Amino acid sequence: MFILDWLRIAVSWILVQFHAALSPLFGRDSGITWGLSIVGLVLLIRVALIPLFVKQIRAQRNLQIIQPRMKEIQEKYAGDRERQSQEMMKVYRETGTNPLSSCLPILLQSPIFFALFSVLQGLSTNTPRGVFEWSQYTSLVDSARNAALFAVPLHSSFKDAGQTPNPLATEILAATMVVLMTATTFMTQRQLMVKNVAADNPMVQQQKIMMYVFPFMFAIGGFGFPIGVLIYWLVSNLWTMGQQFWVIRNSPAPGTPAYAAWEERQRRKGKGAQQQEQRPTSPSEPVQRVQPKRQPRTKRKGPRTDK
Repeated sequence: MFILDWLRIAVSWILVQFHAALSPLFGRDSGITWGLSIVGLVLLIRVALIPLFVKQIRAQRNLQIIQPRMKEIQEKYAGDRERQSQEMMKVYRETGTNPLSSCLPILLQSPIFFALFSVLQGLSTNTPRGVFEWSQYTSLVDSARNAALFAVPLHSSFKDAGQTPNPLATEILAATMVVLMTATTFMTQRQLMVKNVAADNPMVQQQKIMMYVFPFMFAIGGFGFPIGVLIYWLVSNLWTMGQQFWVIRNSPAPGTPAYAAWEERQRRKGKGAQQQEQRPTSPSEPVQRVQPKRQPRTKRKGPRTDK
Protein backbone atom coordinates (compact mmCIF):
# COMPACT_ATOMS: atom_id res chain seq x y z
CA MET A 1 0.00 0.00 0.00
CA PHE A 2 1.46 3.33 -1.12
CA ILE A 3 0.48 5.40 1.96
CA LEU A 4 1.69 2.71 4.37
CA ASP A 5 5.04 2.56 2.53
CA TRP A 6 5.51 6.29 3.02
CA LEU A 7 4.55 6.00 6.68
CA ARG A 8 7.09 3.20 7.14
CA ILE A 9 9.76 5.45 5.64
CA ALA A 10 8.75 8.40 7.86
CA VAL A 11 8.57 6.34 11.06
CA SER A 12 11.85 4.50 10.45
CA TRP A 13 13.62 7.73 9.44
CA ILE A 14 12.58 9.43 12.69
CA LEU A 15 13.77 6.38 14.64
CA VAL A 16 17.13 6.51 12.88
CA GLN A 17 17.55 10.23 13.64
CA PHE A 18 16.80 9.78 17.35
CA HIS A 19 19.09 6.74 17.37
CA ALA A 20 21.93 8.82 15.89
CA ALA A 21 21.43 11.49 18.56
CA LEU A 22 21.29 9.02 21.47
CA SER A 23 24.03 6.60 20.37
CA PRO A 24 26.90 8.66 21.85
CA LEU A 25 25.16 8.55 25.24
CA PHE A 26 24.05 4.92 25.57
CA GLY A 27 25.76 3.03 22.76
CA ARG A 28 24.84 2.19 19.20
CA ASP A 29 23.39 -1.27 19.89
CA SER A 30 21.86 -0.53 23.29
CA GLY A 31 18.23 -1.36 23.92
CA ILE A 32 17.99 1.90 25.88
CA THR A 33 19.03 3.82 22.76
CA TRP A 34 16.41 2.17 20.56
CA GLY A 35 13.77 2.27 23.32
CA LEU A 36 14.28 6.01 23.86
CA SER A 37 14.19 6.49 20.09
CA ILE A 38 10.68 5.03 20.13
CA VAL A 39 9.77 7.34 23.03
CA GLY A 40 11.10 10.29 21.01
CA LEU A 41 8.95 9.18 18.09
CA VAL A 42 5.87 9.19 20.33
CA LEU A 43 6.58 12.64 21.74
CA LEU A 44 7.23 14.11 18.30
CA ILE A 45 4.00 12.69 16.91
CA ARG A 46 1.91 13.77 19.90
CA VAL A 47 3.30 17.31 19.78
CA ALA A 48 2.43 17.45 16.07
CA LEU A 49 -1.11 16.28 16.90
CA ILE A 50 -1.75 18.97 19.54
CA PRO A 51 -3.74 21.20 17.10
CA LEU A 52 -5.96 18.22 16.28
CA PHE A 53 -6.32 17.49 19.99
CA VAL A 54 -7.53 21.06 20.52
CA LYS A 55 -10.13 20.50 17.78
CA GLN A 56 -11.11 17.26 19.49
CA ILE A 57 -11.69 19.02 22.82
CA ARG A 58 -13.72 21.77 21.15
CA ALA A 59 -15.81 19.19 19.33
CA GLN A 60 -16.45 17.30 22.57
CA ARG A 61 -17.48 20.53 24.33
CA ASN A 62 -19.81 21.48 21.47
CA LEU A 63 -21.34 18.01 21.42
CA GLN A 64 -21.91 18.30 25.16
CA ILE A 65 -23.55 21.72 24.80
CA ILE A 66 -25.92 20.72 21.98
CA GLN A 67 -27.02 17.45 23.58
CA PRO A 68 -30.27 18.95 24.99
CA ARG A 69 -31.22 20.12 21.47
CA MET A 70 -30.34 16.71 20.04
CA LYS A 71 -32.49 15.02 22.64
CA GLU A 72 -35.43 17.27 21.77
CA ILE A 73 -35.03 16.44 18.07
CA GLN A 74 -34.92 12.71 18.81
CA GLU A 75 -38.09 12.93 20.86
CA LYS A 76 -39.88 15.24 18.40
CA TYR A 77 -39.09 13.15 15.29
CA ALA A 78 -38.95 9.74 16.90
CA GLY A 79 -40.99 8.19 14.07
CA ASP A 80 -39.19 9.96 11.20
CA ARG A 81 -35.51 8.99 11.05
CA GLU A 82 -34.87 10.97 7.86
CA ARG A 83 -36.26 14.23 9.30
CA GLN A 84 -34.40 13.50 12.53
CA SER A 85 -31.08 13.22 10.67
CA GLN A 86 -31.80 16.41 8.70
CA GLU A 87 -32.52 18.42 11.85
CA MET A 88 -29.41 17.05 13.58
CA MET A 89 -27.22 17.97 10.61
CA LYS A 90 -28.77 21.43 10.68
CA VAL A 91 -27.74 21.84 14.34
CA TYR A 92 -24.22 20.63 13.52
CA ARG A 93 -23.92 23.23 10.76
CA GLU A 94 -25.31 26.05 12.90
CA THR A 95 -22.94 25.34 15.78
CA GLY A 96 -19.93 24.43 13.61
CA THR A 97 -19.69 21.02 15.25
CA ASN A 98 -18.13 18.03 13.54
CA PRO A 99 -18.76 14.74 15.40
CA LEU A 100 -15.79 13.12 13.65
CA SER A 101 -13.37 15.72 15.07
CA SER A 102 -13.46 13.95 18.43
CA CYS A 103 -11.96 10.85 16.78
CA LEU A 104 -9.26 12.54 14.68
CA PRO A 105 -6.22 12.04 16.96
CA ILE A 106 -6.76 8.31 17.44
CA LEU A 107 -7.67 7.84 13.77
CA LEU A 108 -4.48 9.55 12.62
CA GLN A 109 -2.36 7.63 15.13
CA SER A 110 -3.60 4.25 13.93
CA PRO A 111 -1.72 4.24 10.58
CA ILE A 112 1.46 5.37 12.38
CA PHE A 113 0.95 2.58 14.90
CA PHE A 114 0.65 -0.04 12.16
CA ALA A 115 3.64 1.44 10.28
CA LEU A 116 5.80 1.07 13.39
CA PHE A 117 4.44 -2.44 13.92
CA SER A 118 5.38 -3.30 10.33
CA VAL A 119 8.92 -1.88 10.70
CA LEU A 120 9.59 -3.78 13.94
CA GLN A 121 7.98 -6.94 12.58
CA GLY A 122 10.27 -6.69 9.56
CA LEU A 123 13.30 -6.44 11.83
CA SER A 124 12.22 -9.56 13.73
CA THR A 125 11.97 -11.56 10.49
CA ASN A 126 15.10 -9.96 9.01
CA THR A 127 12.98 -8.26 6.34
CA PRO A 128 13.99 -4.57 6.49
CA ARG A 129 11.27 -2.03 5.77
CA GLY A 130 11.27 1.73 5.45
CA VAL A 131 14.69 3.41 5.41
CA PHE A 132 16.25 0.20 6.70
CA GLU A 133 16.04 -0.96 3.08
CA TRP A 134 18.30 1.90 1.98
CA SER A 135 21.97 1.12 1.56
CA GLN A 136 23.17 3.81 3.98
CA TYR A 137 21.04 2.34 6.79
CA THR A 138 21.33 -1.41 6.25
CA SER A 139 24.07 -1.57 8.89
CA LEU A 140 21.47 -0.53 11.49
CA VAL A 141 19.33 -3.61 10.86
CA ASP A 142 21.58 -5.87 12.96
CA SER A 143 21.88 -3.12 15.59
CA ALA A 144 18.09 -2.90 15.92
CA ARG A 145 17.74 -6.70 15.93
CA ASN A 146 20.32 -7.02 18.71
CA ALA A 147 18.82 -4.22 20.84
CA ALA A 148 17.32 -5.60 24.04
CA LEU A 149 15.80 -4.46 27.32
CA PHE A 150 16.27 -6.78 30.28
CA ALA A 151 17.71 -9.35 27.84
CA VAL A 152 14.53 -9.16 25.73
CA PRO A 153 14.80 -8.08 22.06
CA LEU A 154 12.65 -5.06 21.23
CA HIS A 155 11.27 -6.81 18.15
CA SER A 156 10.06 -9.83 20.14
CA SER A 157 6.51 -10.44 21.38
CA PHE A 158 4.78 -12.69 23.90
CA LYS A 159 3.50 -14.88 21.09
CA ASP A 160 7.00 -15.43 19.69
CA ALA A 161 8.78 -15.71 23.04
CA GLY A 162 9.90 -19.25 22.27
CA GLN A 163 12.09 -17.98 19.44
CA THR A 164 14.07 -15.62 21.70
CA PRO A 165 17.25 -16.44 23.67
CA ASN A 166 15.39 -16.03 26.99
CA PRO A 167 11.71 -17.06 26.54
CA LEU A 168 10.73 -16.61 30.21
CA ALA A 169 12.11 -13.07 30.41
CA THR A 170 10.36 -12.23 27.14
CA GLU A 171 7.02 -13.55 28.39
CA ILE A 172 7.31 -11.68 31.70
CA LEU A 173 8.26 -8.35 30.10
CA ALA A 174 5.70 -8.66 27.29
CA ALA A 175 2.89 -9.62 29.68
CA THR A 176 3.79 -6.72 31.99
CA MET A 177 3.76 -4.28 29.09
CA VAL A 178 0.41 -5.62 27.85
CA VAL A 179 -1.12 -5.19 31.32
CA LEU A 180 0.24 -1.64 31.61
CA MET A 181 -0.95 -0.75 28.10
CA THR A 182 -4.42 -2.16 28.81
CA ALA A 183 -4.67 -0.44 32.20
CA THR A 184 -3.65 2.97 30.85
CA THR A 185 -6.07 2.61 27.92
CA PHE A 186 -8.90 1.91 30.38
CA MET A 187 -7.84 4.78 32.66
CA THR A 188 -7.77 7.32 29.82
CA GLN A 189 -11.28 6.31 28.75
CA ARG A 190 -12.57 6.33 32.34
CA GLN A 191 -10.90 9.67 33.09
CA LEU A 192 -12.77 11.26 30.19
CA MET A 193 -16.13 9.64 30.93
CA VAL A 194 -16.24 10.12 34.71
CA LYS A 195 -14.93 13.68 34.84
CA ASN A 196 -15.90 15.32 31.55
CA VAL A 197 -19.20 13.72 30.47
CA ALA A 198 -22.56 14.83 31.85
CA ALA A 199 -24.77 12.18 33.42
CA ASP A 200 -27.69 13.03 31.10
CA ASN A 201 -25.59 12.65 27.95
CA PRO A 202 -27.30 10.05 25.71
CA MET A 203 -23.87 8.86 24.54
CA VAL A 204 -22.84 7.75 28.03
CA GLN A 205 -23.87 4.15 27.43
CA GLN A 206 -21.87 3.99 24.19
CA GLN A 207 -18.83 5.45 25.90
CA LYS A 208 -19.15 2.90 28.71
CA ILE A 209 -19.07 0.13 26.13
CA MET A 210 -15.99 1.66 24.50
CA MET A 211 -14.34 2.02 27.90
CA TYR A 212 -14.38 -1.77 28.31
CA VAL A 213 -14.19 -2.91 24.67
CA PHE A 214 -11.07 -0.97 23.66
CA PRO A 215 -8.88 -2.23 26.55
CA PHE A 216 -10.12 -5.77 25.95
CA MET A 217 -9.21 -5.56 22.26
CA PHE A 218 -5.76 -4.19 23.05
CA ALA A 219 -5.22 -6.85 25.72
CA ILE A 220 -5.98 -9.64 23.25
CA GLY A 221 -3.99 -8.13 20.38
CA GLY A 222 -1.17 -6.95 22.62
CA PHE A 223 0.22 -10.45 23.05
CA GLY A 224 1.17 -10.34 19.37
CA PHE A 225 2.69 -6.84 19.49
CA PRO A 226 6.49 -6.42 19.58
CA ILE A 227 7.94 -4.89 22.74
CA GLY A 228 8.80 -1.74 20.80
CA VAL A 229 5.16 -1.26 19.76
CA LEU A 230 4.02 -1.80 23.35
CA ILE A 231 6.47 0.92 24.45
CA TYR A 232 5.01 3.25 21.82
CA TRP A 233 1.41 2.67 22.92
CA LEU A 234 2.16 2.86 26.64
CA VAL A 235 4.01 6.19 26.32
CA SER A 236 1.23 7.51 24.08
CA ASN A 237 -1.36 6.55 26.71
CA LEU A 238 0.61 8.29 29.45
CA TRP A 239 0.81 11.42 27.29
CA THR A 240 -2.95 11.26 26.71
CA MET A 241 -3.65 10.92 30.42
CA GLY A 242 -1.56 13.98 31.26
CA GLN A 243 -2.99 16.00 28.39
CA GLN A 244 -6.58 15.08 29.28
CA PHE A 245 -5.98 15.88 32.95
CA TRP A 246 -4.79 19.39 32.08
CA VAL A 247 -7.66 20.04 29.66
CA ILE A 248 -10.36 18.59 31.92
CA ARG A 249 -9.09 20.61 34.87
CA ASN A 250 -8.72 23.93 33.02
CA SER A 251 -11.35 23.70 30.26
CA PRO A 252 -14.09 21.25 31.31
CA ALA A 253 -17.29 20.68 29.39
CA PRO A 254 -20.34 22.45 30.87
CA GLY A 255 -22.66 20.35 33.01
CA THR A 256 -19.98 17.83 33.99
CA PRO A 257 -18.45 17.00 37.40
CA ALA A 258 -15.18 18.55 36.19
CA TYR A 259 -17.02 21.79 35.37
CA ALA A 260 -18.58 21.90 38.85
CA ALA A 261 -15.14 21.39 40.40
CA TRP A 262 -13.72 24.15 38.15
CA GLU A 263 -16.49 26.57 39.23
CA GLU A 264 -15.77 25.75 42.88
CA ARG A 265 -12.06 26.50 42.39
CA GLN A 266 -12.91 29.78 40.67
CA ARG A 267 -15.25 30.69 43.54
CA ARG A 268 -12.54 29.97 46.08
CA LYS A 269 -10.00 31.98 44.12
CA GLY A 270 -12.41 34.91 43.95
CA LYS A 271 -13.16 34.68 47.67
CA GLY A 272 -9.47 34.41 48.47
CA ALA A 273 -8.67 37.48 46.38
CA GLN A 274 -11.46 39.42 48.10
CA GLN A 275 -10.17 38.45 51.54
CA GLN A 276 -6.66 39.47 50.47
CA GLU A 277 -7.90 42.93 49.55
CA GLN A 278 -9.75 43.31 52.87
CA ARG A 279 -7.00 41.77 55.00
CA PRO A 280 -5.94 44.00 57.90
CA THR A 281 -2.32 45.03 58.25
CA SER A 282 -0.25 42.36 59.94
CA PRO A 283 1.71 43.33 63.05
CA SER A 284 4.84 42.09 61.33
CA GLU A 285 4.37 44.52 58.46
CA PRO A 286 6.01 47.92 58.92
CA VAL A 287 3.64 50.76 59.72
CA GLN A 288 4.36 53.96 57.87
CA ARG A 289 4.31 56.98 60.18
CA VAL A 290 2.44 59.95 58.78
CA GLN A 291 4.35 63.16 59.39
CA PRO A 292 2.20 66.20 60.23
CA LYS A 293 2.21 68.92 57.65
CA ARG A 294 3.97 72.12 58.61
CA GLN A 295 1.54 74.97 59.04
CA PRO A 296 2.16 78.69 58.43
CA ARG A 297 3.20 80.71 61.47
CA THR A 298 -0.06 82.65 61.50
CA LYS A 299 -2.03 79.42 61.77
CA ARG A 300 0.23 78.00 64.47
CA LYS A 301 -0.61 80.89 66.80
CA GLY A 302 -3.84 80.72 68.67
CA PRO A 303 -6.54 83.30 68.19
CA ARG A 304 -5.73 86.75 69.64
CA THR A 305 -7.82 87.81 72.57
CA ASP A 306 -8.40 91.45 73.38
CA LYS A 307 -7.28 92.48 76.78
